Amino acid sequence: MHPAPDGPHAAGPTPGDPAPGGPRTAGPTPGDPAPDSPAPGGPAAGPLTPAARARGVALARAARGGDTLALHDLLDHLTPYIARICHPIALADGPDAAQEALLAVFGSLRSLRDPETLYGWVRSIAVREAIRTARRAGRDRPAELADVPRRDDPQLASDIEDVLARLSPAHRAVLVLRDVEGLDEESAAALLGVPPGTAKSRLHRARTSFRKAWSA
Repeated sequence: MHPAPDGPHAAGPTPGDPAPGGPRTAGPTPGDPAPDSPAPGGPAAGPLTPAARARGVALARAARGGDTLALHDLLDHLTPYIARICHPIALADGPDAAQEALLAVFGSLRSLRDPETLYGWVRSIAVREAIRTARRAGRDRPAELADVPRRDDPQLASDIEDVLARLSPAHRAVLVLRDVEGLDEESAAALLGVPPGTAKSRLHRARTSFRKAWSA
């Protein structure tokens, strides 16, 4: 991807969910995913290797120095990482959120003082844009647990994305930060701008709702 100066174009997520109509007998539950687990309901992207992280940092350093080609390569490099974060939070609006996040990275890269902190900086932008996009799209009301359909209900979703859709963006965000990105409670709370106790209660509700919806 080589975006024009007026902003990058985010790549849409690649399929990673169970096919609709498939069995739900062995569905995942949030907790401690394996290191190569994809984001729930999102693109199947593995973790960043040390070499990939080092490349991103080097590209960020060069891009901040005015290297246009490095900037384009950096945005290409960050696109799957941003999509992995945005999709399970913004769901159907994940591509829009990822594009907004890429635009924010593109426009404010010079504000990144230390390229070594690139991924934490990008993560905070991606989460912020995913929550904002989901709320703007009217996907901010979590379903009450009583609203979760029974196994024999014809409107029962058979994929993870539909289960995640029963959570608010704020609850999906803390789930992604803790169970996909592997942040501790304090770090997740700081990124979300809430007290650790709030982040803990949101995570508990998100995990409980996810498990109940999946096994209903």
